[in-house]
Amino acid sequence: MQQQENPLNYLFVDEEPINYRELIEKYVFHWKWFALGVLVAVVAAFLYLRYTPNTYLVNATILIDDETTGGLPSELSAFEDLGLMGGAKKQLETEMGLLKSRSLMGDVVKELGLNVTYYKKGRIREVEVYKNNLPFNINFLNKDSVFYKTDTSFSIQAISATSYQLKDGDGYTQKEVVFGEKVITDFGNFTITPTDLQNVHVADEIIVRIQPIKDVAGALRENIQVELLYKKSSLIELSLKNTVKLKAIDILSHLVQQYNKEAVADKNLIGNNTEAFINERLAVIEQDLSAVDKGVETFKTSNKLTDISSEAGIVLEGNAQLEKEVVELHTQLKLANYMGDYLTSNPAALIPANLGISDGSVSANSTSYNELLLERNRILKGSSTKHPIIVNLDAQLAQLRASINQGLVNLKSSLTIAIKDAENQERRFNSKIVAVPKQEREFRDIQRQQQIIETLYLYLLQKREENAISLAVTVPNAKVIDVADGSTIPVSPKRKVIYLAAVLLGLLIPFVILYIRFLLDNKVHVSKDVEAVVKAPFLGEVPKTNSEHKIVVTEKDRDAVSESFRMLRTNLNFMLAGVTDPSKVIFITSTIPGEGKTFLSLNLAAVLALSNKKVLLVGADVRKPKLNEYLKLNEKLGLTQFLMDTSLKVPDVIHHFSEGKFDILSSGIVPPNPSELLMNGRFDEVLAYGKEHYDYIIVDTAPVKMVTDTLLLSHHANLCLYIIRANYLDKRLLEIPEKMYKEKRLPNMAVVMNDVDMKLGYGYGYGYGYGGYGEDVTKKPWWKRWLS
Repeated sequence: MQQQENPLNYLFVDEEPINYRELIEKYVFHWKWFALGVLVAVVAAFLYLRYTPNTYLVNATILIDDETTGGLPSELSAFEDLGLMGGAKKQLETEMGLLKSRSLMGDVVKELGLNVTYYKKGRIREVEVYKNNLPFNINFLNKDSVFYKTDTSFSIQAISATSYQLKDGDGYTQKEVVFGEKVITDFGNFTITPTDLQNVHVADEIIVRIQPIKDVAGALRENIQVELLYKKSSLIELSLKNTVKLKAIDILSHLVQQYNKEAVADKNLIGNNTEAFINERLAVIEQDLSAVDKGVETFKTSNKLTDISSEAGIVLEGNAQLEKEVVELHTQLKLANYMGDYLTSNPAALIPANLGISDGSVSANSTSYNELLLERNRILKGSSTKHPIIVNLDAQLAQLRASINQGLVNLKSSLTIAIKDAENQERRFNSKIVAVPKQEREFRDIQRQQQIIETLYLYLLQKREENAISLAVTVPNAKVIDVADGSTIPVSPKRKVIYLAAVLLGLLIPFVILYIRFLLDNKVHVSKDVEAVVKAPFLGEVPKTNSEHKIVVTEKDRDAVSESFRMLRTNLNFMLAGVTDPSKVIFITSTIPGEGKTFLSLNLAAVLALSNKKVLLVGADVRKPKLNEYLKLNEKLGLTQFLMDTSLKVPDVIHHFSEGKFDILSSGIVPPNPSELLMNGRFDEVLAYGKEHYDYIIVDTAPVKMVTDTLLLSHHANLCLYIIRANYLDKRLLEIPEKMYKEKRLPNMAVVMNDVDMKLGYGYGYGYGYGGYGEDVTKKPWWKRWLS
């Protein structure tokens, strides 16, 4: 009983390690495609760099004034003494936002005329021309709101030293104009003059493009980068990329200038408004001061007054001193009352000290009382109230408390008497003040108004001088640290990076294409593909040939194909070494049609005939016969006629092929029942006749996948050559020859590969050293030879 194979064995089969060298050589074999890809990519990169304008990076560094002036100009500091202005540190983010404001960008665009750009027309692309490089001077006469909103273009091309052609945006000539003549358009009038009158560039065509300032300012606002150079610093870096380096430098320089100009204008505007305000108030105050001075003069003249202020001053001074004394007496009385109330409501508490009571005995007794009370409380923490010391201290405290109360009573009495005396004296002073003439009081009111107006007048005069000094020394907000400048090396396109990317892309694209091709490729290419699946003996390989002749083996040929058949003949004799019959029967089959069975049969017969052997070639593939087609034979009788007509003898259907020096039994006509014909026994007569008269009988049979004809006759074979065509057969179909060999359905089976591309080695170095691969490469075009 046959032992069943465990299916789990297939799950634990060690995978064959990856041969990286072979994998690399698969791609290296196509080095020409990689070289072509790199060449094309580098050429494309060169053309891209040739016609792509260089972009330059320009930088400028400024220092923002970060004084703590509340974010307002220093002119307003004139009112800080009045408490009208607050202070907060100027924010750098605000200044960075101002540097990218639309209004500031619009002013820069207007100042530099960036809404008008000039391009020199070339064969491939247009190149921007800036300032001094212009061959013509274009002067727009009236730049109004319509001009700044215009979106149009036109071109100029000199046709002589005195005139030029004016073309529209589509390149159509509108008219010829003389240099200096005014051109009238919808968006404004302009004149054009040549830059160099002695050398007018006739061939140059300059394209003029006018864009709305809003669009140009918006684009400029997006392109300019404003960044803080260092943390915790006031340094700001401005950067701009542009194809014209000088243009980028001018933009950044004018941006800083315009920013400072507007900042100074804002400061001066507020300063001027401040000066106007001060002058206006001074004029009003001068009138008020003059009116008050005239009022004093009139009052003294009408009332016949002189210097009476001295006497009134003495009376007022005495009255003020007396009022102060009354206040102090009332204060002492209130303190005495407060202290008396405190002693009554807090009999066991400390007495407040240093209250400013004028009676020294009360203050001294209060201090002694507090010291004894503190001592009593300290001793009481370690004893009881009945302790002799505590009792003694309580007695002393009671005595001092009584003394303090009595002292307060005496103090209140004395203070009451003093207050009454002071009030009486105050009434006497008031009577004197009442006696001061009414005119003097009126004069003092007038004089007070005069002093107020005079003080304000002097204050405003001082602030006007300070404001004038501030206006004279107004400084801009930004100090230029590094002027706008850039490197002469463009930042884009990066030539080294692009060339490197081109080389990598030139290698990557062929690699990807080959990888996909290899990934999707399921054909058999080399013997290793066959040997990995089919375990039958491998006899040899037949190289690819482009020869128009079907028989490529001759006595004088020494090319690779002829030598491969001679090698096959040697290996074939080795396989037949165990056959004792003098005549050997060799079956040749394949998996599917088109794998070269007939080609190998013909040439195998030819190479065997060259060794002075008698060879019979039998065309047993009666379904799709190819022998007559290949050899262009006109014989009408063949194998099918012999199988159907019992009157025919084997020699009647055998024909000698003089070119190959062997005999042929062609297939004949295509019968309706090929399998039944092959099974009727007449084919055995053919083989019997062949074994009797020939050394080798080569039978060209049908493919085993399509029909069963070969399997019906295979028991007659001493050797079965299984043909596998390279670059043709699907690898999945290799299971069929493996099954045939494993189940021994084809006796003494061996494999031969046909149509092998010797140059397509896939990691194996093919070549026989005979100067060719079976084709005349000199007849091929050079580009086919290079790509092959």
